[in-house]
Amino acid sequence: MIPIRRVVRFLKTPFQYQACLLTMARPLTLCHLNRWCLRKFAVELGGGTYPVYFALNANPSVKDYEDDLAFQKLFDCAKGYSVHVSTGDRIQRARLHCDLQNTLVSRLPKTCNVLDLVDFQPDVKNSVIKGFFIQDSKDSQQTDRVLQELFQRHSFNLCTYFREEDDKLWWQYVWSQTDHGEMTVVKKNCVVPTETPVTHPSETNIINNVVFYSFEEAYNVLKECIKIIPESKQVLEAAEQCLSSVKRGTFPVIIVEGLDATGKTTLTQSLSQALEGSLLKSPPECLSPWRVRFDAEPPLIRRAFYALGNYITAGQIATQSAHSPVIVDRYWHSTAAYAIATEVSGKAENLPALSSDVYRWPSDLLKPDLVVLLTVSPAERQRRLQARGGDKTKEEAELEANQLFRQKVEEAFKRIEDPACAVIDAGPAREEVLKEVLLLINNKCHL
Repeated sequence: MIPIRRVVRFLKTPFQYQACLLTMARPLTLCHLNRWCLRKFAVELGGGTYPVYFALNANPSVKDYEDDLAFQKLFDCAKGYSVHVSTGDRIQRARLHCDLQNTLVSRLPKTCNVLDLVDFQPDVKNSVIKGFFIQDSKDSQQTDRVLQELFQRHSFNLCTYFREEDDKLWWQYVWSQTDHGEMTVVKKNCVVPTETPVTHPSETNIINNVVFYSFEEAYNVLKECIKIIPESKQVLEAAEQCLSSVKRGTFPVIIVEGLDATGKTTLTQSLSQALEGSLLKSPPECLSPWRVRFDAEPPLIRRAFYALGNYITAGQIATQSAHSPVIVDRYWHSTAAYAIATEVSGKAENLPALSSDVYRWPSDLLKPDLVVLLTVSPAERQRRLQARGGDKTKEEAELEANQLFRQKVEEAFKRIEDPACAVIDAGPAREEVLKEVLLLINNKCHL
């Protein structure tokens, strides 16, 4: 290990030295530390761009930095930090990551820019560790002070980034704590640009962390939350009851999907009347008392809650389809499309390829006969939203404000297969849209 006294000269004030000495690390496991140099790092600069990727190199060259403008933009600061949430179980990591984000954004000085970061091993499933990269344009003492207080309360891994004296290269220092309680640098490597991987790193983290492909996987997440989120027990009980009604009847099941303000509610009501069918929604009404509670949780927990909602809806579909056609306002396609679009940053081109396993249908979830995806132009959708008003979830608000996110969600809808979506232009008058969808149902479901 490299004693801390050998890097004191890179810490520009006595306070910074004290902050690093006391608090700028938490233990890295030996296994994690030994593989640290094999990991790649991806930082989101925003604006719909690809992430900035960098790697570690013990023997770098200034030439490694040339012609990489995105890398230069990332390190256009006086000092950098990266925080890596790698300790604890998956529930603890998810909640700590969320708490950390809120704290950094609210308490760091205005000289700091907080960016999303992941470190990962390329093409290795579940190797993604989430965190944040902090650009400090002024090398502020307040930044050190906030991090010092934060790391006294929580257990995260921390790296600092410096240019050494008269050096054009950036170096990463990984901090840890010795058995005697002294803070020391356990790894030092130069930071260099690296190639963009074939798949976005978040893709390896989607399956059963962001999108759930079995009842058991989603159930287990909420089961682990019972002590910290007591409402989880009631949700699990509701989900267990649906398991007794998984065999569907002979009548067709039609799902209507689409972004907000595309006319889903109007169409589903009209279809249920025209077909004399049952009208259901996902998430089901029985989960309404707990939606606000789980919407405030990190993606892992929130997505598991909504995944179980689909299974509860499946139980309702099975019961109703024995008596009449079933029309459902949203189902698994919505859960998956929103989750994938949120997890994968940047443009729609960054989404997993069409052949990716992330688009496969859960093997134990009741499958519909037809999925209709309603689309409207951005201008028409905005007009409808303004006329409608009402409260919005965090994702709905982002959807309204972020055209790039809307494009990703729609594209994710279209990439889901078996069953794939039948895309319908919902811009014309509602009577015309209803007529077109009824014709489609007649052709597909033989009603």
